[in-house]
Amino acid sequence: MISIELHDIRIFAHHGVYVGEDQMGNNFSVDLVVNFDEGSTHFETLTDTINYEELFEIVKQRMKVDTPLLERIAEGIIRKIKHRYPFVTEARISIYKLQAAIENLQGRVGITMHKKFED
Repeated sequence: MISIELHDIRIFAHHGVYVGEDQMGNNFSVDLVVNFDEGSTHFETLTDTINYEELFEIVKQRMKVDTPLLERIAEGIIRKIKHRYPFVTEARISIYKLQAAIENLQGRVGITMHKKFED
């Protein structure tokens, strides 16, 4: 099993359910882990693996689409990854809002979605 990982991707976006969040925007952090079975691959070229630059582009493009719930964003990212890389066996994504509109909160809030795929 091989894991391709992107951690602490920082993106400014306009997601949220509270009044003004879609206008004001927020800083987000995204962690992504995508797994696949390497089989007998010898890892000679990028076609033998998952290109993390393409994963970053999928995350970046989906984060540009204003969406109230982080769960929907995570689901869309995982769906797009599975479509692009059908051999993916598992994906885990965490999306954190770094300055949540919660009085006196110091820290971050977010969601994690984990999907396993059966072939």
